Amino acid sequence: MTTLIASRPRSRPAHPPGATYCAYTPDGTRLVTVGSNNTTRLYKTGYEGEPTNIDDCQEQNLALATSNNYFVAGSEDGTVSLYSLDTNAFDRFLLRTSLPVRDVAISPDYQWCAVASDELTVRLVGVHDNTQLRTLKEHGKPTKHLTFDPKGSLLALSCTDGVIYIYSLTAEHPELIRKVDGVIGRLDTESEASSRAVWHPDGRAFAVPTPTRDIQVISKNDWEKQRVFKNGHDGDITALAWSPNGAMLASAGRDKKLLIWSAKDQSVIARYEYPNVTDICWHPTQNLASFTTSDGELYISPDFVPEQFASLLRLPKQPAPFIHDPLTELSNNTRRLEVSGPKPDARPRRDSVDGDLDDLLDENYGADDDFVVDDDGAGYTLNAGRKRPAEDDAIYESHPTKRGNFVQPQHHPSFQPGSTPWRGNRKYLCLNLIGFVWTVDQDSHNTVTVEFYDHEFHRDFHFTDTFLYDKACLNDKGSLFSCPPKDDGSPAVVFYRPHETWTQRNDWRIQLPKGEAVLAMSLSDSYITVTTTGNYVRIYTLFGIPVRVYRPKSTPIVTCVSWRDYVLTMGNGPVGADGMSRLLYTIENIKRDEVVQNEDTVALPEGATVKSVFFSDNGDPCIYDSTGTLLTLLHWRRPSRAVWVPLLDTRLLLRLASGRKKESYFPIAVADNKFHCIILKGGDQYPYFPRPLLSEFDFAVPLTSAKPKKKSSKKKQQRNGGGDLMDLDGEDSDNGNSTASEANDSDSDSENNNNTTDPLTTKESLPLTQSFLLSSLRAAQLSDMLESSRSTASQRATLARLELDIDKTLLQLLAIECREGEDRGMRALEVVQLMKDRTGRMIEAAGKVAESLCASLKKYLVGFSRSKWKGDHTTLAGLPGPGRGPTLRYIFILIDRFAPSESESESIVPHRRRFGGVLR
Repeated sequence: MTTLIASRPRSRPAHPPGATYCAYTPDGTRLVTVGSNNTTRLYKTGYEGEPTNIDDCQEQNLALATSNNYFVAGSEDGTVSLYSLDTNAFDRFLLRTSLPVRDVAISPDYQWCAVASDELTVRLVGVHDNTQLRTLKEHGKPTKHLTFDPKGSLLALSCTDGVIYIYSLTAEHPELIRKVDGVIGRLDTESEASSRAVWHPDGRAFAVPTPTRDIQVISKNDWEKQRVFKNGHDGDITALAWSPNGAMLASAGRDKKLLIWSAKDQSVIARYEYPNVTDICWHPTQNLASFTTSDGELYISPDFVPEQFASLLRLPKQPAPFIHDPLTELSNNTRRLEVSGPKPDARPRRDSVDGDLDDLLDENYGADDDFVVDDDGAGYTLNAGRKRPAEDDAIYESHPTKRGNFVQPQHHPSFQPGSTPWRGNRKYLCLNLIGFVWTVDQDSHNTVTVEFYDHEFHRDFHFTDTFLYDKACLNDKGSLFSCPPKDDGSPAVVFYRPHETWTQRNDWRIQLPKGEAVLAMSLSDSYITVTTTGNYVRIYTLFGIPVRVYRPKSTPIVTCVSWRDYVLTMGNGPVGADGMSRLLYTIENIKRDEVVQNEDTVALPEGATVKSVFFSDNGDPCIYDSTGTLLTLLHWRRPSRAVWVPLLDTRLLLRLASGRKKESYFPIAVADNKFHCIILKGGDQYPYFPRPLLSEFDFAVPLTSAKPKKKSSKKKQQRNGGGDLMDLDGEDSDNGNSTASEANDSDSDSENNNNTTDPLTTKESLPLTQSFLLSSLRAAQLSDMLESSRSTASQRATLARLELDIDKTLLQLLAIECREGEDRGMRALEVVQLMKDRTGRMIEAAGKVAESLCASLKKYLVGFSRSKWKGDHTTLAGLPGPGRGPTLRYIFILIDRFAPSESESESIVPHRRRFGGVLR
């Protein structure tokens, strides 16, 4: 862009030599200047006469901030003074500090004034009530500059340690939320060089001078570096200011240059030559700017922006200069739906040649066509263009079509699994267990790096990317890239690079039809799948032979993944009552040309979205949703039988149970029966550089949110002199050994828990239950795979081992149930029924477990019948009655199976008859 040397405005002596500062009021009617003397000057905009002076001010004023009704000045003696613009006089002191004030700022709502000084804290004082005081002290260093963002929710402190501290002001007490390091240099508070963070008018970024004499833009979204205004200054930058609409940036430096930059392309559009500039301010509405120097001079430039570029000031508010604007990326991925119904011009006009009925009908036809008389007040003649008036006419007033009143559907956006959005000039294109692919934007080109975890099989490589690839896939076979179509009409390109081949030419590129962009793509050992904005699924072999091109039923397409010969595609389906599209998936075998799951629903809770989709190392589809739940698809090889099964709910992890730790997880893969992910802290949604380490979590099916407990000791075991168990159910009214506290505990437990204990909350049973569920799930998935493919001996052996592990887990559960006593008898029987062994060995083992653990129970029943019953069957009143039949049935089963003698077993027969109705 052409650089102009602008005309030089005249100087105005405002103050004695020394640091001088200026600021326009927000309405632009007046300009305020402060300096080293005790006089403040007020200049009326457009008036060439002498300014208004406010005398008897503090001397050595080092900071200034204005509103429409007042302005605030901070001085070297530590006082912060408020002056009224209505009376043009001193009003009151807002604050006193023990050290010199370095900067002041007024919040956008004009309620607070932030004060920075040589002290280690920053004060927020109420403008209208200075008893309201808040202290910011977490930065712990003297603050040179401070600025509010346009919304007033953030305060940026530029401190002497070379760090920008970001405080959030949304809560009652300000909170330090970010430290932006490595951007500004270490400066003394008295240095003329500036490190001020100047917020862009759109509030999404700020610009700050750097030690390299450039101007760096920092994004508020991720606090990363964006565009750079460079090669303009040869000395330290001393002042910085955005134009009111953010289209331009003005800067001044010790090199005697005052530059105006274009924010769009970071080029210099105007150049002034002024030494010792200390402050710059733009007029809020006019092509006017003012700046001051350390010589005490004021310059008011009426045509600050040259005429050639003055049109930039008339533009609406411009976006901050991002390398990759997240708002632009979101808008590009948003599909704008056309409203159903006829277009406004679709109906022929009355005055058109075709279909003109005026020549065929009388000219008065239709003028008095209200021949239906509304004699009953039913509204026949009201709203003649429609059958009946709608109830919402008062709200919507008019309807362009009969069905024009409906909620616009919301679609799930497309995404590439394993990738991240741009953050600064870097982006991860792919993250998985093979390696990772990342790219760096170098303005004219990108630099792509591919790194592997296992360097014994593959070597890292990088290359210069002139196609600007924005998506990638990586596996053991090769790497796949794609780039979007260019503005010059160049089509989108898909590029595949195998890791090793036996031919000389080992990579290939394919151009997509013009207008099509890649939404998502996947790479397997056999095929490459590409989904596009044209609602096409394009499938290629690994060396570029098109195998299939088709349009799926569920569109717009969201994503795709593949494993061996299987391809899973996701798309938006019918719209629900909440206006959100249902997410549907299809799985097909490309080699066999068969669909195994056709337009089935992705199981998501209301309001949730899918964060990632991938196949596990065993080839089972998995999803990770926005609620933090990992799910896998069971029986997906059987049509219409697939079901989503939860493997892990990260919200129930013990590391998050205290509530003090807040973190999220970026999914990577499911392998070795573990969830591999990257832990994200500080509210981040995506990983960034340097590359974080992978973490892994064991599966844990969400069964209960209660913490595991130790085995309940509610049931007291009281023994008599003979050592026999006297209290089977915790009921012993004759012994008199229960204390009042125990009785109260028993009553409390009876009321709250109905005399039962949740078996899932014990430390012993919960891990075993988890092991049983997960082993059963793995066995079901392996069994499905063996049924649909040619099974090998090792696979069948693996399945047999899994089933054996399931039975072993059930045996351990059986031992716990038997040890808990007769209350869990029916659970013990159900555990035995769940065993998968058909040879009878596990049933025999279960019998031995029950015999060893229930011997005391059997001894009590048989011994009690010999010593006390003596044929008197009525003394069994203490045993469970009809309401406890299942427990009694379990007792008799144990006695029948494990009684040591026939006589002992026969002694129970009369009592069996008594409870015969219950046992049946």
